[in-house]
Amino acid sequence: MTTLDRSRSTHDVLNQVPPLVGHNLYAGDPALVEAIAREGGEWGTERLLSAGAAAGSAEAQEHAERAERHEPVLHTHDRYGNRVDTVELDPSWHWLLGQAVEREITSLPWRSPGPGAHVVRAALLRMWIELDMGVLCPVSMTYAGVPALRRQPEIAAEWEPRLTSTSYADGALMGMAMTEKQGGSDLRASTTRAEPIGDGWWEITGHKWFCSYPSCDAFLTLAQTAAGVSCFFIERTAPGFRVQRLKDKLGTRSLPSSEVEFDRVPARMVGVEGRGIPTIIEMVNHTRLDCLISSSATMRAGLTQAVHHARHRSAFGRPLVEQSAMRNVLADLAVESEAATVLAMRVARSYDEGAAGAEGANAFRRLATAVAKYWVCKRAPGHAAEALECLGGNGYIEESGLPRIYRDAPLNSIWEGSGNVAALDVLRALTREPECLPAFLAECDLAAGADRRLDAHLSETRSRLAGLTEGDAEFAARRVVADLCLALQGSLLVRHAPPAVADAFCASRLGGGGHTYGMLPGSVDVGPILDRALTG
Repeated sequence: MTTLDRSRSTHDVLNQVPPLVGHNLYAGDPALVEAIAREGGEWGTERLLSAGAAAGSAEAQEHAERAERHEPVLHTHDRYGNRVDTVELDPSWHWLLGQAVEREITSLPWRSPGPGAHVVRAALLRMWIELDMGVLCPVSMTYAGVPALRRQPEIAAEWEPRLTSTSYADGALMGMAMTEKQGGSDLRASTTRAEPIGDGWWEITGHKWFCSYPSCDAFLTLAQTAAGVSCFFIERTAPGFRVQRLKDKLGTRSLPSSEVEFDRVPARMVGVEGRGIPTIIEMVNHTRLDCLISSSATMRAGLTQAVHHARHRSAFGRPLVEQSAMRNVLADLAVESEAATVLAMRVARSYDEGAAGAEGANAFRRLATAVAKYWVCKRAPGHAAEALECLGGNGYIEESGLPRIYRDAPLNSIWEGSGNVAALDVLRALTREPECLPAFLAECDLAAGADRRLDAHLSETRSRLAGLTEGDAEFAARRVVADLCLALQGSLLVRHAPPAVADAFCASRLGGGGHTYGMLPGSVDVGPILDRALTG
């Protein structure tokens, strides 16, 4: 009889990747650190290091995973049949959102305006979104609501101190309810009605198909008056504010998005009657900046996981990170992430410059926000998919965190104007605000003569813009916007990134290139790019 060897276990764990915990999301990201110093935010280094350590901690990751697993629950009535309209949220959700408020991600530029305020706040937001994108909505809406609310000074005087408070328990959060089931992006199709009831008060009646975070303390909404679509301020505790249901969404599942009904809800007007869309656009523009920042965050989060995996996983006798095909993919992902990072921080600086009255800053900001929001948000889902694939089957498993990144990635391209809306907004700016394009191209031209491929791309982009006619502009809108964004990203990288990163971007993104990640030309030096991708 043969004696069997029982010394070997069937459950030895070999060649698995250690958890990526305890790293500092700021210190480990050279592209972000350099951008902060360049764009005027170096004074915020200590708070950025603190936030980076917190976001990379095991405690924070556990909260993010728990909030995603324990989805919000709507309670419309109490046990006696009274309407209550409350949303039950996991304690981890409150931890994540409370930390964002306390770290001034909702308020920094309004509490401490000055050079670099929007830049530092952008970096804080980016790291917190790397941790969990669910809290983006209330964080961004609260931040973005302040400049819109300032159009009605008496309401701003009452509410701004609460909206900019760093106390999660005692402060306030702002939401938005614009979209209706019949209208989508066509805000002028609103069927919600507002009737004056005297002494500056109105009553709002209607149904909103999407209401951002129904647990907010106050909301801006749109409704029709005799003069047209107008903007109104509503308090959540007002009678007649009813949450009809929570949306069952693809991603950001920790965030309760809802449909709401207004049954003669008391409201106050913000801005000029009949000019509600321009009033609320002030809020929208700031949230579009946050969409850009958030997409750069999802790219960074996916890249970090992919590089960490490749450094610790072996196949065919070698670590994945040493294998040429994988190195090409990882370097390509890193280039895309860095291009998004430098762009997001440069656009954030334009908000600081605009507030300070710098010449041309608002013109640049107007076009750059729309251009970058379209392109970077459009690139994020493909980036997430490729990062997930770097982990193979392990990346498809929920515990890896990549499925959450993948589900969340499309949101920013949809929120505050999906692809076509964003691209057409760029065309609108080009025709109605002629000062925008020269300001934008002037920034691109700062790299003139530094790279022949970038020079050629800029020349072709100018020719394409000059050749646009009213008949074909809309059809060509996406191509035009993509060309503009690639020109700006290329200019920023050529001026500020290490030569290997700039060369890889220009070689692969300008003048035609690969259609999927991992098609960098052989001339690209991927070593310095990968060394830079994840430090610490």
